[in-house]
Amino acid sequence: MMGVLVFCVVVLAFISQGYSSQENGLLDAGGCVSRIKQQHILTNSQNFSMDLRMPGVVPTKSDNYLCMAFPVPTSRDAYIVDFIPHASMDKVHHMLLFGCQTPVSTSNYCVQGTCVDEASIMYAWARNAPPTKLPKDVGFKVGGNSGMSYFVLQIHYGDITAFRDHHRDCSGLTLQMTSKPQPFIAGIYLLMSVDTVILPGKRVTNADIACDYTSYPIYPFAFRTHTHRLGKVVSGYRIRDGKWSLIGRQSPQLPQAFYPANKEVSVEYGDIVAARCVFTGEGRTSKTYIGGTSADEMCNFYIMYYMDSKHAIPYMNCMETGFKELFQHIPAEANVPITVSPDQMNSMMHMEHSEFNNNFDELQQQNVSIQEETLDQVSAWPQSSLQLGQVSGLALDSDSNLVIFHRGDHRWGADSFNRQARYQQRSLGPIQQSTILVVDPAQGTILKASGRNMFYLPHGITTDKENNYWVTDVALHQVLKVSSDGTDRTLLVLGEAFIPGSDNDHFCQPTDVAVDTETGNIFVSDGYCNARILKFSADGKYLSQWGSSDRRRSLPFHIPHSLVFLPNRREVCVADRENGRIQCFVAKTGEFVKEIKKEEFGGEMFAITYSGLIFAVNGDSLHHSAPPRGFVISYSTKAILDTFSPSTKEFKMPHDIVETRDGSVFVGDVGSRLVFKFTPEKLHRSVKKAGIEVQELEGKAVGSLNLGNFFASHKGYSRQGFDQLSTEGSDQERNDEDSSDSENEEYSALPPPQSSS
Repeated sequence: MMGVLVFCVVVLAFISQGYSSQENGLLDAGGCVSRIKQQHILTNSQNFSMDLRMPGVVPTKSDNYLCMAFPVPTSRDAYIVDFIPHASMDKVHHMLLFGCQTPVSTSNYCVQGTCVDEASIMYAWARNAPPTKLPKDVGFKVGGNSGMSYFVLQIHYGDITAFRDHHRDCSGLTLQMTSKPQPFIAGIYLLMSVDTVILPGKRVTNADIACDYTSYPIYPFAFRTHTHRLGKVVSGYRIRDGKWSLIGRQSPQLPQAFYPANKEVSVEYGDIVAARCVFTGEGRTSKTYIGGTSADEMCNFYIMYYMDSKHAIPYMNCMETGFKELFQHIPAEANVPITVSPDQMNSMMHMEHSEFNNNFDELQQQNVSIQEETLDQVSAWPQSSLQLGQVSGLALDSDSNLVIFHRGDHRWGADSFNRQARYQQRSLGPIQQSTILVVDPAQGTILKASGRNMFYLPHGITTDKENNYWVTDVALHQVLKVSSDGTDRTLLVLGEAFIPGSDNDHFCQPTDVAVDTETGNIFVSDGYCNARILKFSADGKYLSQWGSSDRRRSLPFHIPHSLVFLPNRREVCVADRENGRIQCFVAKTGEFVKEIKKEEFGGEMFAITYSGLIFAVNGDSLHHSAPPRGFVISYSTKAILDTFSPSTKEFKMPHDIVETRDGSVFVGDVGSRLVFKFTPEKLHRSVKKAGIEVQELEGKAVGSLNLGNFFASHKGYSRQGFDQLSTEGSDQERNDEDSSDSENEEYSALPPPQSSS
C-alpha cells in the first residue's frame, strides 16, 4: 500500500494481581514511539495510561485515511477516564477512536473500515481541538465483558503537502485508564441526517433529525458538531412534554471538539432527542447530497453522555427525519448562524469524508434500503420426509441439534376455549404422537422423539444447561420441565392443569420460557390472557413478576409471545406480539432497558432469539401491510441489518426462530406447518460494511421441512367448522392452497380470569 513500514510491536504481560510497573517503549525507523505506561498513581496500581500512535506513516495522497488496531491491555474491566490528543491540524485533519470486539486487521493498516463487528465511537478530534475532559467518576468501559477488546485509531490525513519532506507521522492519543470500577459509564449518541438535499443557490436548507428515547436516563456532558463547508450551525435538543431544552449548539466550521453540554439537561425514557443542521446552497450550481466526497455534505450531532453503570449502553444513534410539525416549535436560536471569521473559514481545507465512511455508509445502508437477495430453497433438506402438525416452538439442545415442538393432530381453533379461557376439547385426550423431535440440523433426520400422551396444545420450548426441556401448554395453562433422556419424566410443574388464573400459582395460556444460564432462574411469558412476565427460581419458587414498563404511555403487553435470555447482558427480551415490538428488561430486577419497534414489523412481532444479534420474525396483521419475514437486528443500535424470507413458499405464520452455532437460522411456521432453514453462505452486499456486526444472516434458504396435511381426524376430531375470527389478537392461518377450510390458531387475549384460588 505504501513503502516498507516498520511496525512497532508492544508485548506486555499483565499480571493477574495487578499491572506491571515497567514503562516499555520501542523506537521505530520513523522515530515514533508506541508505548504502554503503567503509572502507579495509587498504591494498588489501579491507574495506568496507554499510547495509541501511528507507527511512522507517510500518507500517499490527500484525504488519505489510515487506522491501526491496538488490543485493550487487559482482559479485565477497565475504564478510560481521559483522552489526550497528540496531533496538529497542519498534518492531521481529524482522528476518531473506535472500540470493538474484532478489528478489520490486527497486523496491517485498515483502509476501508475499522471493525468487523459493531464499532462504537469513543472519541473524535479535529482542527486542533483541546482535550476532552470526562467528569469525575465517569469512564468508557473496555475489556472484560464490555464487548470491546480492541481500540481502533483512525486518522484522516488532509493535505499531503505537509509530507513533502517524506517525514513519518506518529500522531495519536494517550488514554488515561483505571481498573477501578466507575459509578457511571460514558457513551456516544450520534444523530445523523441521511437524506438531506441542499438545493443550489438556496439560502437556507434545514436537516432535521429526531428519535424517541427508549432506554435508561443519560446525562449529556459534552457535544460535537460536524458538517462540511456548507454547514452554518448545528443544534441538539431534548424535547419533553413539548418543551425544547438545548443540549448544545455550535458552528461546525470552528474546531470540532467536544464542547461542554448543558448540564441541566438529562434524557429519559419517553423524551425525544432532536437536532437541526442549517446549510446554505449559495455558491453551488448543483444539488448537494449527504455523502462522502468533497462535493457532498454531512450533518452530525454527537452527544457524549454518561449513565448508571448497571444500565450502560456504549453507543446509540438516530437517523430518523424529524416531522415538520415537531420542528415548527424548535427554538429560534437553531436557525441563527454562528459567525466564523474568514481566517477560520479558509483553514477548513478538506472534507472529513472518512468519518462519513465509518458512520454514514454503514448506517445509511441499514436505515434506507437493504437490498434483499432471493433466498433459494434447496430441496435436499430435510433428506427424509417428516409428518408433523403445527410447529409452535423451536429450540436447540446442547449439541446444537434442532428441537421441534409441534401439535400433532391437535389444532388451536375457534372451539378450543370458552370465554373464560378454559379448554373445551379435553375429550380428545392428549396428543398421541411424539410432540418433541430432536432433528439433525444438517440432514433433517430425526435423532430422537419424545413427548407422547403429555400435551394438549403445545406452544413454547427452550432448553437449560442440563438439556432439560422447559415447555408451555396453553390448554393445560402450565409450564413443565421435562427430561430429554427419552423417558418423558416430568421434573417440575408450574400452574394447575386446565385451570386458568392470574395469581402467582396460575397461568392463563402461557407462551414461552427463558432460562438464566447462570442462576437457573426461569422467566415465563404469560401470555394470551395475562399481560405479564413471571420469574421463578430453578426449583420453581415464585420470585417476582412485571408487566410492560411503558407506564408513561400506558401501553401494557399485548400477548407477550416469545422470550429470550441474553447471557452477556443479563437481560430478558420479549416479543410483544400485538404491540409489534421487542422490549428488554434487566433479568435481576425487571427494570426496563430498551424497546425496538419498527414500521417494517407491520404491527406484529412473533418471536425472537439472540446470539449477539437479535433474530426475529413478524406475522401478518389485519391493520398493516408488511409481509411476514425474518429480521436481523443490531441490539445496540436497534437498526435492521437484514431481512430474509423463503424463495418459493411464503411464510404464513412464522411462529418461532432459533440460530445454530454455524449461523444457520431455522423458522417454524405454524400456518404452513413447515420449518424453514436459512444458512450463511453469502453476505448481502448492502450490509457487509465495516463497523457492522458480521454475524448477520447471510440469507440463503436451503429447504423447508413439510409438516404435513394429514391427521384428517383423530378420536372424532375434525378440522371442519372453524370460522376465522377478526379479533385483534388472533393468529389467523391462511387457507392452504390445497384446502378449502380455514383454521385459527391462537385467539385474542381475553380479560384476565378470576383467580382460581
